[in-house]
Amino acid sequence: MVALPDSLRSLRQRNYRLFCSGQMVSLIGTWLQMVALSWLVYRLTGKAAMLGLMSFCTLIPVFVLAPVGGLVADRVPTRRLLLTTQIAAMALAFTLALLTLTHHVRIWHLFVSALLLGVTNAFDNPGRQVFVAQAVPRPDLMNAVALNSSMVTGARVAGPALAGVLVAAIGEGWCFLLNAVSYLAVIGGLLAMSFPPRKPEPPAERQSHAGRLLDGFAMVRRTVPIRSLLGLLGLLSLLGSPLAVLMPIFADQVFHGSSRTFGLLMGANGAGALAGALTLAFRPHFHGLGRWIAATSLAFGLALIAFAFSTSLWLSIPLMLLAGFSYMVEMAATNTLIQMMVPDAFRGRVMSIYAMMFLGMAPLGGLLAGLLAHRLGAPLTVALGGLGCLVCGGAFALHYLGWRDGVRTLLEARGEAAEGFR
Repeated sequence: MVALPDSLRSLRQRNYRLFCSGQMVSLIGTWLQMVALSWLVYRLTGKAAMLGLMSFCTLIPVFVLAPVGGLVADRVPTRRLLLTTQIAAMALAFTLALLTLTHHVRIWHLFVSALLLGVTNAFDNPGRQVFVAQAVPRPDLMNAVALNSSMVTGARVAGPALAGVLVAAIGEGWCFLLNAVSYLAVIGGLLAMSFPPRKPEPPAERQSHAGRLLDGFAMVRRTVPIRSLLGLLGLLSLLGSPLAVLMPIFADQVFHGSSRTFGLLMGANGAGALAGALTLAFRPHFHGLGRWIAATSLAFGLALIAFAFSTSLWLSIPLMLLAGFSYMVEMAATNTLIQMMVPDAFRGRVMSIYAMMFLGMAPLGGLLAGLLAHRLGAPLTVALGGLGCLVCGGAFALHYLGWRDGVRTLLEARGEAAEGFR
């Protein structure tokens, strides 16, 4: 194949190239559905609380079931797991499209669909995390994580902007149908991959499912750096989730726009996130990521507060860029450091806890955001979340120096050169 630059080095691996090709198409479809679903809920109900409840239904299964998904990801061949989750998600999208296009959709259909998709994601997300680590050599892991984040956020740029046009032009149902068709790309890529046979588990290491599940939590609890990184990620997800949940209200009531305004704001957030992911992809090593995590956590809180009090769309767009950039760098850098530190035998279970913090805390924040926005208004709700992010980022920065040496120890135990880590 054509020589690739160092910033794309993980794409030299065939399985990872196939994964990225299929996922890019599928993720654009996913964002089409997410934006269309939010707009449909708001159009049918006109209530901020319903937006929060929809976010809760979509993500709470991840919080509850992700540890089980991580256990499955540590035991089941990755391709089989991902094929199962992608086919299930495609069936849900087809069903939602059929109900909407035939004008039989009801609000309870949307909530049931969101819950079932959340169950699917609880198994899919840990499987993806394990796959990325399996598909590339360890020296390319940070690059693969960053490119995977770039792919996800690239879809966040294209998907909301495209959805803003399509929802207004042809309706939500066609967005759901396009998402269903897009799953064929990732399913085809998975079928084309080849993996070495999975090594059987040694008899001496076999134990009950409950014991293996608890071992994953125990590993996180006793490992201070991983515990601290996951704690910060969970708090930022909880406190920052009002931004996305309440965005339709900002587009409609603050900026007096339409679904196109909603798509523009979400697209700006996605563009900032893409810039953050690409920034990490161009980094040659993981040294300095701890300081980046602290700095971007503070920047994320400041961006939320400024956006909450802005009444100008053209000022709010660059604030969305900053929020997207900061949150993506914090999330992807956390992912990278944890993936570098965690033993392979615990990868699925630990990364399932990562999914709980990254995705599972958001529904709790989204539900709370909807309720608070009903009483306090969307701007004040987002501002309070931003203030909380500032406090959490500051606390992390103060305590980081105390356990930084622990990161070096874990990296050296995994065979990484950690003398330059800071």
